[in-house]
Amino acid sequence: MSSRSFLVFRGKLLVLALLAGVTSSSWAQRTDYSKGHPPLPNPIAPYQARDVAPPRFANSPRIDQLIKEGKLMLSLDDAITLALENNLDLAIARYNLDIADTDILRTKSGAAARGVATGLVQGTPGGGVGGFGSGASGASAGGTSSAAGGAGTGTGGLVTSTTGVGPTVPSFDPFLSGTLEIEHAITPQSNTIVAGVANLTQNTGTANFSYNQGFATGTNMSVGFNNSRITTNSVFTDLNPLLSSTFRLTVSQHLLQGFGIAPNLRFIHMAKNSREIADVAFRGQVISTVTQIQNIYWDLVTAYEDVRVKERSLGLANQLLTDTQKQVQIGTLAPIENVRSQSAVASAKQDLIVSQTALQLQQLLTKNALSRNLQDPALAAAEVIPTDTMVMPTSEPVTPIQDLVNDALAHRWELAQSRIDLTNRDINKKAARSALLPTLDLFAFYGASALGGQQNPLGICGAPTANPARCLAAGTIVTAGYGSTFGSLFDSTAPDKGVGLSLTIPIRNRSAQADQVRSELEYSQAQMRLQQLENQIRIEVRNAQYALEQNRARVEAAEAGARLAAQSLDAEQKKYLLGASTNYAVLQSQRDLAQADSNLLAARAAYEKSRVEVDRATGLTLTHLGIDVADAETAQVKKTPNVPGVVPRSQNPQAPPIAPEQPYTQPLPPAQTSPLGQPPAQLPPPQTPVPPELK
Repeated sequence: MSSRSFLVFRGKLLVLALLAGVTSSSWAQRTDYSKGHPPLPNPIAPYQARDVAPPRFANSPRIDQLIKEGKLMLSLDDAITLALENNLDLAIARYNLDIADTDILRTKSGAAARGVATGLVQGTPGGGVGGFGSGASGASAGGTSSAAGGAGTGTGGLVTSTTGVGPTVPSFDPFLSGTLEIEHAITPQSNTIVAGVANLTQNTGTANFSYNQGFATGTNMSVGFNNSRITTNSVFTDLNPLLSSTFRLTVSQHLLQGFGIAPNLRFIHMAKNSREIADVAFRGQVISTVTQIQNIYWDLVTAYEDVRVKERSLGLANQLLTDTQKQVQIGTLAPIENVRSQSAVASAKQDLIVSQTALQLQQLLTKNALSRNLQDPALAAAEVIPTDTMVMPTSEPVTPIQDLVNDALAHRWELAQSRIDLTNRDINKKAARSALLPTLDLFAFYGASALGGQQNPLGICGAPTANPARCLAAGTIVTAGYGSTFGSLFDSTAPDKGVGLSLTIPIRNRSAQADQVRSELEYSQAQMRLQQLENQIRIEVRNAQYALEQNRARVEAAEAGARLAAQSLDAEQKKYLLGASTNYAVLQSQRDLAQADSNLLAARAAYEKSRVEVDRATGLTLTHLGIDVADAETAQVKKTPNVPGVVPRSQNPQAPPIAPEQPYTQPLPPAQTSPLGQPPAQLPPPQTPVPPELK
């Protein structure tokens, strides 16, 4: 390699390293939108738009690390990790945290919050979550959204229509307003007595400024400065140009409605509580998504195992067909038995194709749940191979039901969300009570005015335009510039001060009465909903525990049934080879074995999902799996989750091998047979390729 080529190659490596560094570091960056741009050191920063990063549609680099030789080797821990980084449900819900921060920033100015959606986003197909029968067939999310407090609804689906009811909150952000104006006006006069001219000409320059600010105590302050400079052709004005300057400082304080800190800071308190609700809701979203991912994973494992069961059934059917053909040839069986065996092979082929296409669909659902973009060529072409398998512990830990209920009442995110929502509703109640009061404001003001300028030369005695009856001698008026005029505002030469009360009493006050009663009713309604939610959670926990016990017994019964079916088939095959059984009986035993294996797979999947449901019902999913919500918030998992009670497939010798990923397209080769009389149990089983990664 030449030196130039080496330098180019080295430069490309550096660029790739920098890009990788930017990608890995920026993946976890989050901006605190609850803080605005300060006016210092850049005074124009508060008036500049803030750039928000565009949505990230690229998958996390972890997916590429798990794809080996075109196969996505996926453990349950890896599946959960990928979901925390890529799942679109979480990506959508993650925006609610920043949106809630903008409400905090908005309420710091005294404005009301705009609200934030806090419902579950359930747009990932497959793996139902929550409720009785969770994880059952057909209980998928289906792209629906459950509004536990989303737009237009309150927490638990209850509307909070009295948000914003109460005294008007002053603007805590001070604002400065000003008017700069230059005017030239010529006004025809009906007589010359007032101005001394037929057409009055005036040039006016105006510079007015005002400053306004509100305070949390219900105090408002405003300061106004008005300044003007006027030149005219009137002969009867003493000053030309005329300088005029006035100011007024006004302070008002609410004494009844809106008095005190609580009603004026209520929007800020409610926005911070809503931010906590958003945090809790996101935690619930993580629990919901992780639960769904576990269900999807076990559905994937079941699909793989089901392909293996159907393949074995096809192998047995082919073996029986071969034996039947031999016996038909030697005349020990009627030709109709050959047709019966061929029909069984065709049926087994159909079952295998159905199972393999179901596996392909489950692989697609899995990749969709674990990625942001299915257009990635490597991911789209990759086959998903689960490396963990289902296993049932020899003994189930016994936890008293009441302890599980107590865990749920302490950890369920819905309860925490509802309790915080009650706090906001209580703030609404107090604000509505304050709005019932009349408006009584104490106000005080202080101001002054001053005049300045030069003596009008048109009115000096002796001037051609002067009126002898009203003229002034030169030097009668001392010239005063704007500085002198402005200073006269503060020497008490011409003060303007006062104090007063402003009272507004709404007659009958029916609107405020309705809002106050409505806020009380909505608070009581939310309390009732909280109690209902607690009762529902108690039932969910008990139902989940009962389902776990039932599904454990179901697995034990299915295992016994599978053993019986296998032994029955073995015995029936031996009898058939000795002529003591019929082709129909062997076929029936094969069907029984296939059904028993399918029952066992369904029982194991139901058992695994019931364990997942117990964690969800008690609110301990994240604790038991070692998931840090902060990792989910940044979409970058630093600590890999660890699902307890999961066995890698390579460490479970009793687990059947993984079935081939490609659907059945060609007839399988005839099963290997032995001379008549050899026990079927000694026949080699159908050869099923095993991925080299799992050998």
